[in-house]
Amino acid sequence: MESDCRIPVTCCRPRVLVLHALFWVLVSLGVYGASLRSEEKTTAALKPAVAPCWLTEEFVVSEVCVRCSDFIAKSRSACSQTGYIERVNCTKSNKEEYKSCRSALMEEHLFWKFEAAMLALTALFAVLVVIRQRRLDRLASEKVRRQIESI
Repeated sequence: MESDCRIPVTCCRPRVLVLHALFWVLVSLGVYGASLRSEEKTTAALKPAVAPCWLTEEFVVSEVCVRCSDFIAKSRSACSQTGYIERVNCTKSNKEEYKSCRSALMEEHLFWKFEAAMLALTALFAVLVVIRQRRLDRLASEKVRRQIESI
């Protein structure tokens, strides 16, 4: 009696397994490295001699999150992180500073881009599964046909 397992024998060879393991190690190192680089950027942005007041005390947003114009992007360092900026007023020191922020519109666009990418990948892999299943069914029926012919 044959097993229902449809994993090809070639996938279980040591060389293939080593290549798969190497691939996933490289992918995980890339993701880990990207997170470290992102962390370095944020810590480098927060390393000025004096920390902004909104990091150390409470603040009130005096101007909502808006997109940085080209001029403002060059003149204010807070624009470099997200491309959006908001003006905050610190309560204790009564200072007015600018803080990088994430726009709701930008987040919505990123969400729908992600959803579209996931839908496309789902469709692609569903088609690949159907194609592979048909190929495996064809191979199985050919095998049965050859066994019947040999009788």
